[in-house]
Amino acid sequence: MNLQKATSKELISLGCTFGTKMEAIQYLTDQLDRAGKLKNKQEFLNSVLEREKISETGIDMGLAVPHGKSRAVKEASFAVATLKTPIKDWKSVVAGNQVSIIFLLAIPEEEAGSTHLALLSELMTRVSDPSYLEKLKRAETPETFYRLLGENKQEEKTPQKQYAKTVVAVTACPAGIAHTYMAAEALVKAGEELGVKVYVEKQGANGVEDRHRTEILRNADVAIFATDVAVKDSERFSHLPIYKTKVSAPLKDAKGVILSALNKAEREGKASTRQDAEHANAVHQGIAEEDGKESVGSEIKKAVLTGISYIIPIIIAGGMINAFAVLIAQGFGLQELYNMDNSWLWLFRKMGGNTLGTLMIPMLSAYMAYSLADKTALAPGFSAGVAANLINGGFLCGMLGGLVAGYVIRFLRKAIPAKGVFAGFISFWIYPVFGTLVVGIVMFFILGKPVAWLNQSLTQILSSLSGSNAGLLGAILGVMVSFDLGGPVNKAAYAFCVGAMSDGILMPYAAFASIKMVSAFAVTMSTLGFKKYFSKEEQEAGMSTWILGLAGITEGAIPVMMADPIRVIFALCTGSAVTGAIVASCNIGLDVPGAGIFSMFLLKNGMGGIMNALIWFFAAVLGAVVSTAILVVLKKQKFEKAKAK
Repeated sequence: MNLQKATSKELISLGCTFGTKMEAIQYLTDQLDRAGKLKNKQEFLNSVLEREKISETGIDMGLAVPHGKSRAVKEASFAVATLKTPIKDWKSVVAGNQVSIIFLLAIPEEEAGSTHLALLSELMTRVSDPSYLEKLKRAETPETFYRLLGENKQEEKTPQKQYAKTVVAVTACPAGIAHTYMAAEALVKAGEELGVKVYVEKQGANGVEDRHRTEILRNADVAIFATDVAVKDSERFSHLPIYKTKVSAPLKDAKGVILSALNKAEREGKASTRQDAEHANAVHQGIAEEDGKESVGSEIKKAVLTGISYIIPIIIAGGMINAFAVLIAQGFGLQELYNMDNSWLWLFRKMGGNTLGTLMIPMLSAYMAYSLADKTALAPGFSAGVAANLINGGFLCGMLGGLVAGYVIRFLRKAIPAKGVFAGFISFWIYPVFGTLVVGIVMFFILGKPVAWLNQSLTQILSSLSGSNAGLLGAILGVMVSFDLGGPVNKAAYAFCVGAMSDGILMPYAAFASIKMVSAFAVTMSTLGFKKYFSKEEQEAGMSTWILGLAGITEGAIPVMMADPIRVIFALCTGSAVTGAIVASCNIGLDVPGAGIFSMFLLKNGMGGIMNALIWFFAAVLGAVVSTAILVVLKKQKFEKAKAK
């Protein structure tokens, strides 16, 4: 496949000099923007920087492949730069990698399954060849580099080879682009050298590629999951020993991964071979035990974050439908219709309320259990959430139920493996029925009631907070929200506020919604009002950040924070604490999540009506002013020190 279709001579820069990784990424982003490949340069840059947080984009042999998947990309493309002086501190899969050639990939979300992405998978495969990569590095002109990209890959004609073992593998990384394809290529090459036939299924941004056929699965000796995300249709591999590792592992030592997998196969052996694919799917056993076991704390954290990620759409959909009903009733004087049983407005109100109130906790429990024990844990997980609702256990009880369901199913899978002629009966009857019974016993008679009491006590404490006590809670939430702008600490604050809201405590979420605007407003005020203390790129970020803030999106401030984290984090957290304290002290409440600036029309309690809206919005503005003042003072000191030198 011709790589030239995804780039141009104008997107190839040779012999560049960059002081930092950020400088290189910004330069290549500018190149893509000038070539007309981007709709919004800053939005794409944000997606690249978000991807950098997930895992290493430096690879090996001097190669780095940063990439972003965003709606801001017009068409799949890449920009390239070779460097005179390598960047030595680029975080890489292989330690000590000094980056001397950079490919910045731009992937449009809406074209994830197109032939454009196939071009980029070809790029990842080609640059895995050291001799080809060296040719690219030695190219003296963009024209030569461009010509090399158009060369047809030489197909080596080798005699039919006999393989001692067969391995099936799945590779998948969070972005589904670079690491997915390079790990696949590394496994295939290492297999050839070891005399092992390796078939790799790539589960990336292009969907499932090279899906394993039933015959190959039947004859394989072992499966390798080199992934950083969940494997799709993992039940297909249930008859095989499964060796799990990170997607980066084959890039470091593909031979070691294959040999470790084969050693596991020797120890465990295969289960009875399935007669066909349908039967294999019917006897789903869930996920194999992980080879690099996580700590219990890490498992629980991942389970909670998984549950929260699945309920966010439920929370937003239910809350907004509720808001729609309320605004229609208030705006058109339809309160009587709003309260009339089975009227169209009453039906919308009930649909939103039940989506939020009835579904939220069962979904939280179910997908926490799913994170721990895959599909077999879904039924007990949903049941745990229903049990939490029945005993008025709230968010805490729902979390407890999800953990109980997940670990109970794990125990059952070990104690009663789904094998042989009874495999289907065990998977579809024993696991869900006994899992649900155990969950019910634990929730109704052992742990559920004490946790429900704890949840209700917390609810009473929150209800009694007022004045300075509530202000302290609001200030803490402010620091958490702006500390990492959408990261784990921010998500912890979100989980707490949603949990309180589900128990009828509306103040924390009102504070949370106001705080989310602070970082965006502050970045815009400081970068546009005091330009000399900020780079051109930071000023460009500030031009659009305030709009994201109105939508309740904090991530727009990330580029400015990354450029000077200590000063920016301190400034944003201080202003956010002020905002949180003001909203909480006034006891303003909000029961509609995800509404952004429109939340000001849906506020409750406090002083009511227009006063609530004014306090809530201007608390965010005041917090932003405080953050701006602190940030400008700190930046001015830095600027004057640099000038003095």
